[in-house]
Amino acid sequence: MPLCSLKNIRKSYSLGQEEVEILRGISLEIQEGEFVALMGPSGSGKTTLMNIIGCLDVPTTGEYIFAGQKVSGLTDDELSIFRNEHMGFVFQNFHLLPYANVLENVLLPTLYVSGKKEGAPLKRARELLKLVGLEDRERFKPSQLSGGQQQRVAIARALVNDPRLILADEPTGQLDSSTAREIMDLLQKMGHGGKTVMVITHDLATAAYAERKVHMQDGLVSG
Repeated sequence: MPLCSLKNIRKSYSLGQEEVEILRGISLEIQEGEFVALMGPSGSGKTTLMNIIGCLDVPTTGEYIFAGQKVSGLTDDELSIFRNEHMGFVFQNFHLLPYANVLENVLLPTLYVSGKKEGAPLKRARELLKLVGLEDRERFKPSQLSGGQQQRVAIARALVNDPRLILADEPTGQLDSSTAREIMDLLQKMGHGGKTVMVITHDLATAAYAERKVHMQDGLVSG
């Protein structure tokens, strides 16, 4: 059974009196433990598709099944809970809270999960900071870190709830080439550790880390 199964996914938005179709009938499967690159030019629908896969948005029509559960019909509240339990996100702009320190930023997703043993999230957060090489920076604020270090914090935050799927949207877009390679090596390590990773990118060097490349053009996919 695939981890993600999308069947004839369509997504339209209303612009005034006009309906604009962004996704035009996408069927796609992503296997557990797969490292996939979603590629395509600006306007091809990559981010819209990522938002649906990551339960940040819902399709206009079509069916999305994640780990055997149909999620395309969940309510907003149900999607929020499901997303926090099963998915981790890494964004181009890091999206760290500027007033919170590194450890607090990593712990943020755990605040919305009930049933955690006391002390367990803190232990895991510190383990992840060690994994990404920032165990000595946990009291630093984001402004005291380099771009690459901030992205490492974002990766630790994405992993703190032990998600089954990591979605990385242009994760190297603000980094120099050397730091970009370090971040992609880290994401690849997550994949080798059993996580399912999808990277959304237009960069060939970033996509080269993936086991499979899915190409988007005009709201359709191939590959």
